Amino acid sequence: MRMYLLLLLTAIFALSPLDGITEEKQIADVKELAGTWQGWVRAESGRERATMVVEADGTYKASTTRGTLSQGQFFLRDGKLRYRSTRTTGTAGLSEDHGNTVLTMMPEKPTSDTGKTEYKRVK
Repeated sequence: MRMYLLLLLTAIFALSPLDGITEEKQIADVKELAGTWQGWVRAESGRERATMVVEADGTYKASTTRGTLSQGQFFLRDGKLRYRSTRTTGTAGLSEDHGNTVLTMMPEKPTSDTGKTEYKRVK
């Protein structure tokens, strides 16, 4: 009986639409990132609100409400989006989530004051 229930639940899950699943977006040029983004970053004092402005050439400046500033550049390597900043180096990804464009940055070597960061494009 449990096996039938498990098979039924698996079939329902496999065939149902999955709302809320983010859709990864491929980018061909860092120009697609140009604009203003807002999110939360990890800091020594906890999480801080941050705003990042990305230029058409992929360079960016990010600052927190407390004034912490980070500068860097997005670039494509082997078709994958990456970044290099004054604080970290890592991978990045662009996705759509509930009508929002989300830019996720993940450092190669996260520390207590750096880690995965998600920014939403400011409309």
